[in-house]
Amino acid sequence: MERPGRIVLIAALAVSAAVGAVLWLRARAGDASGRPAVIPGEGASPVVEVLNATTADGLAREVTRRLRSAGIDVVGYGSARDSSLEATTIVVRRPDFSAARRVQAALGLGRIVVDLDPGLLLDASVLIGPDLARALGFHP
Repeated sequence: MERPGRIVLIAALAVSAAVGAVLWLRARAGDASGRPAVIPGEGASPVVEVLNATTADGLAREVTRRLRSAGIDVVGYGSARDSSLEATTIVVRRPDFSAARRVQAALGLGRIVVDLDPGLLLDASVLIGPDLARALGFHP
């Protein structure tokens, strides 16, 4: 390889190494906001999703606010596919039950069931039933 070609190759490798190092350091330190990256089951805050299994509008948003004020990291909320749920259910997604217990304490109710699914990257799923809707003043 000629000298100019080698210089270009060495420069490209150096830039690639620098970019890789920066990406590795960012992933290790957390996101751009300075907060550490959250891996379910490893952080102090449980990571949950909130799904409204009633017909009451705005209920998932209200429950999300309450859980976040209790220090629980809600990464998503919306409507559940099945609205035939009879009671609020907290579904354990990882082997550690402490997240489900913290959610239950924050809400003041909810039955805990186990359906492990580490692929969801959640500690728990909260399925809001009509009991919680009534307790919060919503009409299911």
